[in-house]
Amino acid sequence: MKWIVGLGNPGTQYARTRHNVGFMALDELAARHGIAFNQNKCKASIGEGVIGGVKTVLIKPMTFMNLSGESVRAYMDYYKVSLDDLIVVYDDLDTEIGRIRLRYQGSAGGHNGIKSIIQHTGTQTFNRVRMGISRPDPGYAIVDYVLAAFPKKESEALASMIGSACDALEYSLDHTFEQTMARFNG
Repeated sequence: MKWIVGLGNPGTQYARTRHNVGFMALDELAARHGIAFNQNKCKASIGEGVIGGVKTVLIKPMTFMNLSGESVRAYMDYYKVSLDDLIVVYDDLDTEIGRIRLRYQGSAGGHNGIKSIIQHTGTQTFNRVRMGISRPDPGYAIVDYVLAAFPKKESEALASMIGSACDALEYSLDHTFEQTMARFNG
């Protein structure tokens, strides 16, 4: 079994914001495979299904971004799942809009959702798909930027990036993460 955690903030006011690309990617992946988010447990909205012959659980923490690790820890403890089977999908300021970057370890890089997951799991080693949102112009507060909706001019790049993230997630289910990184980090 694989479990994929998409990071974001609950609530319609955040639905199309930069900080919610992790939720957007999971929504697209769920739509591709007929998975419904029909369970609310472990402080998360959860959907289960089979993708490419692999049982897969899609998890959207409902704790708000900065407490995402609480949901990840609750799921780990309840279901006794391994971090080796986890992939976290989230927004990244240091990757340009439209691009994805895959990593299997590293610091939080200033991302509070990742910082929370590291805190609650006790490790920096877990698979990640970082979705680019680019940095704001100088003088634009980071918090305002990540909580703002994508402008119309970025909608094509956003749709392409969500598609790429889903393609990478699907590929990773029956390939090693190293193989997935080699294919999608190009």
